[in-house]
Amino acid sequence: MYQFFVEPEQIQGNTVTILGNDVNHIRNVLRMQPGEEISVSNGLDGKEYRCSITRMDDENVICSLMFIKEDGIELPARVTLFQCLPKGDKMELIIQKAVELGVYQIVPVASKRCVVKLEDKKAAAKVRRWQGIAEAAAKQSRRRIIPEVASVMTFRESLVYAASMDVKLLPYELAEGMEKTKGIIGSLKEGQRIAVFIGPEGGFEEDEAAEALKAGFASITLGRRILRTETAGLTVMGWIMYQLE
Repeated sequence: MYQFFVEPEQIQGNTVTILGNDVNHIRNVLRMQPGEEISVSNGLDGKEYRCSITRMDDENVICSLMFIKEDGIELPARVTLFQCLPKGDKMELIIQKAVELGVYQIVPVASKRCVVKLEDKKAAAKVRRWQGIAEAAAKQSRRRIIPEVASVMTFRESLVYAASMDVKLLPYELAEGMEKTKGIIGSLKEGQRIAVFIGPEGGFEEDEAAEALKAGFASITLGRRILRTETAGLTVMGWIMYQLE
């Protein structure tokens, strides 16, 4: 069943109105007809609104609400992935897969060893593109929310942003052995706000790692092998999903 996202105000009583690019997709790409069922989410409350298409025109698809389903698809904790800017289009892959694994928010971070340097205008355009990738991944994986891709932050801004989170994880090549990491992951609980901080291709500078540890991050190991930046965050997301689900 196809899923679409709408703004909360597009759900009024038993009527759901779909607008924008999804109208063309429903009418001309999927060639759906009145009477067919679709799934709709407002991106906020985690609920599925099951609808039947009533009528459509060039600008609207009008649907009748059949029932509302709360099925616990979302992770029972809010995970924010702080991803230092990687080279090329790796960020697109990271966002797509992190959304599939249940991430709540993604924060791009400009750290010292980041090769990519984004000016304000270019950064804003990138974030808009990344947000579109997050929305597409949310649709594909039947998420009930669209994870937010935040504006690019400096390293210190990201530490301040993460300060109030319950658990803060820093995969780091100098971290202690796997037993400590297993204990940290095994202690994660539902309802927590979890920060995962992933370095760029060259890793963190020593002073950055020290600053993060001083700010309350717990260093964890990802095993005996060195993982690429696009693999590291997804590995931690998989562990978190396993622990909480």
